[in-house]
Amino acid sequence: MVGRGETPQRARRGAGGRALAALLRCLALAFAVIAGAGPAWAEQVSVTDVLGRVVTVSVPVQRVILGEGRQIHAVAALDREAPFRRIVGWRDDLQKADPDSYRAYLERYPAIATLPALGNISEGNLDIETVIALRADVLFLNVEAQIAGAETKLVEKLASVGIPVVYVDFRHAPFVNTEPSLRLMGRLFGRSEVAEELIAFRAREIARVTDRLAAVADLKRPLVMVDRIPGYSDDCCMTFGPENFGRMVEVAGGRNLGSLILPGTFGTVNPETIIAMNPDVVIATGGNWGALAPGGAWVGLGPGADLTEARRKLANLAKRPAFAHTAAVKSGRVHAIWHQFYNNPYQFVAIQQIARWLHPDLFADLDPEATLRELHQRFLPLPYQPGYWVELGGEGGAGPSVR
Repeated sequence: MVGRGETPQRARRGAGGRALAALLRCLALAFAVIAGAGPAWAEQVSVTDVLGRVVTVSVPVQRVILGEGRQIHAVAALDREAPFRRIVGWRDDLQKADPDSYRAYLERYPAIATLPALGNISEGNLDIETVIALRADVLFLNVEAQIAGAETKLVEKLASVGIPVVYVDFRHAPFVNTEPSLRLMGRLFGRSEVAEELIAFRAREIARVTDRLAAVADLKRPLVMVDRIPGYSDDCCMTFGPENFGRMVEVAGGRNLGSLILPGTFGTVNPETIIAMNPDVVIATGGNWGALAPGGAWVGLGPGADLTEARRKLANLAKRPAFAHTAAVKSGRVHAIWHQFYNNPYQFVAIQQIARWLHPDLFADLDPEATLRELHQRFLPLPYQPGYWVELGGEGGAGPSVR
């Protein structure tokens, strides 16, 4: 029975923690022996994660657990030759939230189908016993898992058997944490040089936008509504505050509607507010959510996406009452972009495409598709496939934007 004031989830965690305690005591000595018998070339280093925690890790890590499967987008860019050689377990969100990327990786690396799926600590279903049994050198968690990790004392439990937990972030505050996260992962993988190359490439491509904007004396910044995953449910309207896609809009030369209302990275704006504020541009985020919201009205975007179908869905979403009579819809300035740019180190590509939409004359010669191709050619193990953006007027996903 759940006690007064105690949620069922916390009750389950408590019961699991008591059962786990004995297992941890039994395993602690064994894992200490295993750790002592590690590779002769391993080096103990202290690193600082994005939460400011100092963590001791044996490097280069050989056995890695990804607390979020989409962290593979960063891992692949750092370890192009064999991105899964270190991965011994992961959460199954890549398969569910980004199945097009998962299928592309599965086609090239079929063995990933057998990787253990470990659940989500934020939902209270992380299988700690399996984490321990996998003998990982490090468990990467996103910063959003911090509260659940503290409630379950996950860090302390894993530390008792020699498994360090390191927090990274490409979603909550990516403009603060992307570079430190890449440097941290590069250090642990023994790929610091590659991490610095990727960071420099990212900075250069963002500067191609910001430098040109800075040279415009009286830049007119259109008001932009970022419509987060419309069609995933019937709710309206989720958006972004002053970080993530909201910050991308601002870096690309726009005014983000959500930043004027929301204090945090994510939030909801009611339809009446959108109508009253009358955005000049609407940018929806889209992806393949067939596994999570089958048959939904979401705009399907991602590697190899059907852009004709994506455009059809985008046109239907533009007819919703909150948007139908806005300046954006009347002028045809309605676009959609791959949602997963919000959760990986490739945000600079999204910034370039958004800049083209917001200032088509100023950025007529900027080719975000060429930037994305170069990213794949220089850093990623998979070949480039179009399908990452679309718009109501003209061809989407490649070449000049058509309004």
